[in-house]
Amino acid sequence: MTNAPEFAGVWTLAEARDEKISSVSFEVLAWGKDLADKLGVKLASVILGHNLKDKLEELAYHGADLIYAVDHPNLEHFAPDSYSRVLVNLVSEFSPEIFIASATTYGRTIMPVLAATVHTGLTADCTGLDIEAETRLLIQTRPAIGGNVMATIKTPNHRPQMATVRPKSRRPLPRDESRRADIIWRDYPEEDTRSKVRFIEFIADETLEMPLQEADIVVAGGKGMRDGRNFRHIYELAQCLNGAAGASRSAVDIGWITYPHQIGLSGKTVNPRLYVGIGISGAVQHLAGMSSADTIIAINTDPDASIFRVADIGAVGDALQIVPELIRKIRLRSASSEGSLAAEGGNHSDVL
Repeated sequence: MTNAPEFAGVWTLAEARDEKISSVSFEVLAWGKDLADKLGVKLASVILGHNLKDKLEELAYHGADLIYAVDHPNLEHFAPDSYSRVLVNLVSEFSPEIFIASATTYGRTIMPVLAATVHTGLTADCTGLDIEAETRLLIQTRPAIGGNVMATIKTPNHRPQMATVRPKSRRPLPRDESRRADIIWRDYPEEDTRSKVRFIEFIADETLEMPLQEADIVVAGGKGMRDGRNFRHIYELAQCLNGAAGASRSAVDIGWITYPHQIGLSGKTVNPRLYVGIGISGAVQHLAGMSSADTIIAINTDPDASIFRVADIGAVGDALQIVPELIRKIRLRSASSEGSLAAEGGNHSDVL
């Protein structure tokens, strides 16, 4: 689609599974809100699925001014062929200026198909989005050349301008139940909603006790742990803090821990209240996946390690000496707090 004055509005792609709206839908609305405000246009959320009518108000509560909804039994489960046909119909009819999605499996699958079909560009895994005031162009920033440089990308000649952003790279806007959105329902021919793919079942990843991207506390280890057997300290500290265990790519590549724990450009993006990086040097690729944490603690033997540049608290020393002692102190504090609560007849839930 070529550039034309009738293209207007910022669209975000919502995601639904099991008749529930995913939290990434609200995250991408937060990204879109900044862009829509700078352009002076409405912010829209686009959602495909089945039996979602009673859930759509949540999109309004989190920032949507407009909601484009397509509800059909054939759309109950995500399928790239049927979903892309429906999205092409919506884009062709309403002509958004910008369309962004989360870089989940859903977004990474459907957005390239959509971009290719409507003949426009797509920038994947953006870490920054902005508006160029004089041109109204979307400024898309993402790591390039193995994460060694930050590339700035524009789409001057085609619309919509499309991008995906990393999950957990932006917090949702505060929920506001006073907000309302106009809902635009669309029905399309049966053949547009029918997929060649047959859904069999969804199998959840059970390798993590707590989903890494949902954890409020993440404890991650790197090559500085020196041996895979030493990763037991990472698991123990994460357990003590009621958090999740993560890792750098190098630790995963060596085989010390499995891929679902990997944090960074080629892994997961986390946005916890507390991130503890142990034996991680802080390569650009890793920092892109965790630097938005509220508080960052780093432990490394190298005082010049890059991770100290983003850390709020840094400890220079041997992780294999520091971490076991840290675990011991936390357990002592926990036991002491539990004892005090028991003596007072209170309930203990979380001493930290």
